[in-house]
Amino acid sequence: MNSIKIKPQKSALKADALNDIIIDSIQDIKGQGLVKLDLRQLDDAPTDFFIICEAQSNVQARAITDNVQKRLKEEAGVYPSSVEGGGESRWICIDYFYTVVHIFFDGARQFYELEDLWSDAIFAEYEDL
Repeated sequence: MNSIKIKPQKSALKADALNDIIIDSIQDIKGQGLVKLDLRQLDDAPTDFFIICEAQSNVQARAITDNVQKRLKEEAGVYPSSVEGGGESRWICIDYFYTVVHIFFDGARQFYELEDLWSDAIFAEYEDL
């Protein structure tokens, strides 16, 4: 997996506002199966939120990744603490500390079953655009 480490930045925006930008950024590029998992009430959660979507190709996955990073940088001054995946992997993970964005493609979402692993989370589903 490719890995880029970037120093996390503090933002004046609250998590809900950042999550809204992330969700809108994914919808801009027509990410499919978009869901937000609120993990804050779970004792063993690695973060507060997971935002999960699917891409139909490597090109679309990279476009979603780039758009999320671009919009958060421009609109909130926020950079990811790390970006994992891309290239030959079937899963890109963008870590914003309190929110982790998972972009899956080519059946990887069903293989890793994050929604099943964190089924006690509060789910918010979004329509495909």
